[in-house]
Amino acid sequence: MAGSSVPVDYADAMIVTPIAAGDWLIVAPSLITMVGGALCLMLRKNTDLQPKLGVALLGLLVLASLGLLIRVLDHGVITMVMGNWLPPFGIAVTADPLGATLTFIGSVVAFCAGIFGMKTVSSSGRRYGFYPFLLLLMTGVCGSFLTADVFNLYVWFEVLLISSYGLLILGNDRIQLDGAVKYGVLNLVGTNLFLIATGLLYGIFGTLNMADIAVKVDSLENPASGTLATVAALYFLAFAMKAAAFPVNFWLPASYHTPNIVVSAVFAGLLTKVGVYALIRIFVLILPASLDYMADVIGIVAIATLITGALGALAQSEIRRLLGYLVIAGIGSMLAGLAIASSDTQATLAISGAIFYAVHSIIVMTALYMAAGIMGMMGGSFNLRQLGGLYHKSVAFAGVFLVLAFAVSGLPPFSGFWPKVMLVDAAFQSDRFWLGAAILVSGFLTTLAMGRVWIYAFWRGGPEGTADGQSVAIAGSPDEQQLGSGAVWLPLGVLTALVVYFGLQPEWMIELATQGASSVVDPFGYIRSVLGEQG
Repeated sequence: MAGSSVPVDYADAMIVTPIAAGDWLIVAPSLITMVGGALCLMLRKNTDLQPKLGVALLGLLVLASLGLLIRVLDHGVITMVMGNWLPPFGIAVTADPLGATLTFIGSVVAFCAGIFGMKTVSSSGRRYGFYPFLLLLMTGVCGSFLTADVFNLYVWFEVLLISSYGLLILGNDRIQLDGAVKYGVLNLVGTNLFLIATGLLYGIFGTLNMADIAVKVDSLENPASGTLATVAALYFLAFAMKAAAFPVNFWLPASYHTPNIVVSAVFAGLLTKVGVYALIRIFVLILPASLDYMADVIGIVAIATLITGALGALAQSEIRRLLGYLVIAGIGSMLAGLAIASSDTQATLAISGAIFYAVHSIIVMTALYMAAGIMGMMGGSFNLRQLGGLYHKSVAFAGVFLVLAFAVSGLPPFSGFWPKVMLVDAAFQSDRFWLGAAILVSGFLTTLAMGRVWIYAFWRGGPEGTADGQSVAIAGSPDEQQLGSGAVWLPLGVLTALVVYFGLQPEWMIELATQGASSVVDPFGYIRSVLGEQG
């Protein structure tokens, strides 16, 4: 495929261009979140000050990641080497359009979650670490998106997983502990597979620097050897677990409905996307030959993930479980893009569609979980059988939910439409009609699932048993008083505005996604940035 050609002289690779002042932005996301997490931890007993500090730090993270994205778009891929140990021996942190874009979008989502948590996380939840864990989670997420080293990708995965365990059990309810066990066991298995594959990769190449491996793979006589095939299979299984792909996705709907709703929102938006990002890095950047022979397997997994996710959503009456299955269905669309990328002619379009879909999914799934939290506050339950008449409580909120329902279903004119068009177009042009058809069928089933939520929770007069056409007063919940706070409505409004903006004005996001795809499909600029070039 296009990414396999790497015309880099290895002698030039030991010369590193000095770091410009603006390039220090590359480590800002990790520093802000690590230091911020420590500060919030020290203030854990001050439950009034801690949220304000946490939100301020997350706002600073948004500004730093935006500055980094602008820097990358202006100057190309940038790299910082830790401790002045030159690649491939030292640790390199690299920002390309793909990593910088996902870092920025992830930061925006985390900022919105921090604001939403000011009203939805109890004093006990703050005291036991919601904001420190959220900041440290973002340390792992940003580190994963910006590392240029496979082992450090493993390290950042561990950071975000440890933080996610802490967030998952906040509240210490029995159902949370049960969900945490299911979440933890599968992710630990995936982590061990990740580590085993990384050890084998190091044994083959003597390095774990992504750019250096890409150079060495290109020089192999047989880049699809049995040993590399084993490594690729292990990586795929490990990251498929973390991304919640079929058939190792059962942990997600069993755990994402258990924590505080804002925690579920962050998890749904970010965690599975890190797994998809890692798959793109491994299979497109450093092991493109492995993608060529694994494309059919990945395609089958993508179809199964798309269809089982959508059918699972149709079968649910608990809103949070339903949304968990929609997260899974979205992962199927991204995996479809990865499978199509084995085609030389459609690789950039397919990966661009997967990246755009990842950005869309990060935003819309976070917003939908927040909307589910508001529905629970309004109706006193997350069960569709016990909800109804929410349209009469808030027409504006009903409209917002309808926008999000259209978006997650891939309907125009919202953000989910364009990446699906890109993916289906790439599928048909590469003669993988079955993948394009699966994306369309999954979108249709998702529309039915979200339409069912709309009809049950908003349109009908009241909970199950209410006479047709009869509007009744709904008792609401003790938490309904929180609905008067801007901290609840502002983040949902911001995320919904992004969904509308990327739907009506998709050009900027398509350009970002295309640049991100180009940096991995044709990695010449990435490799020269990491390994250096003659001045």
